[in-house]
Amino acid sequence: MASAALSELASVPWRPVIDADRLRRWGRLWTLWTVGWTIPFIAAGAALLWIQPLAAPVALIAFAHAWLVPELHAFRGASVVRRKGARRDDGEPVAQGFLGDLLDHEPREIHRRTGLVIERGGLGTWLVGEAGAILLPGGRRAHCFCVRAKGDDLPPSDRVAHLLLALRSDEIGFATIANHSFSGAIWRVRRRMPRDSRPALDLARGA
Repeated sequence: MASAALSELASVPWRPVIDADRLRRWGRLWTLWTVGWTIPFIAAGAALLWIQPLAAPVALIAFAHAWLVPELHAFRGASVVRRKGARRDDGEPVAQGFLGDLLDHEPREIHRRTGLVIERGGLGTWLVGEAGAILLPGGRRAHCFCVRAKGDDLPPSDRVAHLLLALRSDEIGFATIANHSFSGAIWRVRRRMPRDSRPALDLARGA
């Protein structure tokens, strides 16, 4: 990838530069944060069952909360690659042609079927959507980044193309500018992705 720095970096001078080490630290923090949310619910449910078995319905509610909190955050993470719908139907065919010019045959076909572009980078393999990207650095963890191209009236393929060009121009800057919305197990993110987008995640994971 090219090394030209993104001009948008100047608007977030307080953010530390994202690199592989910082991603690993982010992953550990997300794990600790998730454990901090779930353990109290599990402990409360277990305590209720131990003190009063008749409180089983309330204990089940506590256990459900322990499961739902990570799921909700995974849903938020997976939302960065959900299709947002065309706002300018007349411009989408042209936008698809422009995006197609940026891709080889196989990535172009994957985008046609899933709405996502697979892009390999120095930090790992990226899945680029209309409102962000999912990074698979290797292993079992996924990092979800929320970032949108300027211009709410852009056709879907134009949004993807803008983000793809920014990623290719400055991968580190792209990851730094984007909001880190989730970090967790790939299977958890996959469950919350639309079914037609999951094959792209599977292919990116294999890559």
